[in-house]
Amino acid sequence: MPLPGRDHPPGASEPVLQAIDVTKTYGQGETAVHALRGVSLELMSGEFVVLLGPSGSGKSTLLNIMGGLDTPSSGRVLYRSQEITAATEAQLTIYRREHVGFVFQFYNLIPRLTAKENVTLVTDIAANPLDAEEALKLVGLGNRLDHFPAQLSGGEQQRVAIARAIAKRPEVLLCDEPTGALDYKTGMVVLEVIERINVELGTTTAVITHNAAISDMANRVIRFVDGRVASVDTNTHKKSPKELSW
Repeated sequence: MPLPGRDHPPGASEPVLQAIDVTKTYGQGETAVHALRGVSLELMSGEFVVLLGPSGSGKSTLLNIMGGLDTPSSGRVLYRSQEITAATEAQLTIYRREHVGFVFQFYNLIPRLTAKENVTLVTDIAANPLDAEEALKLVGLGNRLDHFPAQLSGGEQQRVAIARAIAKRPEVLLCDEPTGALDYKTGMVVLEVIERINVELGTTTAVITHNAAISDMANRVIRFVDGRVASVDTNTHKKSPKELSW
């Protein structure tokens, strides 16, 4: 299954990623845990989506499957109409490398590398990357290129992680609790960076959170309960991160 190239022309009404009746079960018999119970949803080109719900509701499991980090027990995931759930390991590696960026709650930076070197790890293997310095300037860290993670605040480390994720020019950015380890003020800065990437680069963005206030900055809000999509709502008026409070 050849995955499409990154230069595929985006269509405003075209789904970039689709989950179709996806289930995920861990274990068997009476001890089985049903993390996902027949979830179907779409991420449209260029939109900002928040996946909202309590811990254990299936949000992270779904994003890991859509990002090619995990496989479903049943169901299908399509990227630009190509079925990634039928892909080989080699094809999934290309998919993750060229099309999807990941941002997690914990930054996963390499302590002995500078901010620029942490980003360069991605740019060295990407097909058409941003320059590492350019990526760091996009997240407001152009003056912190040569600082090591231990010399950066938590918010700055998260912004390095975002720069690393976007440096390969992914079409989709998947963020799992990106502000979960940050205080309110620092979290706002990180959300502003994520919003900027969505708007300026046109990157389809999905953010997992249990914080309902963050949902106000999304185009759509998908609420999860007990491994299912409980509701899908569209915001007629999106708020900027500075307008949020919790």
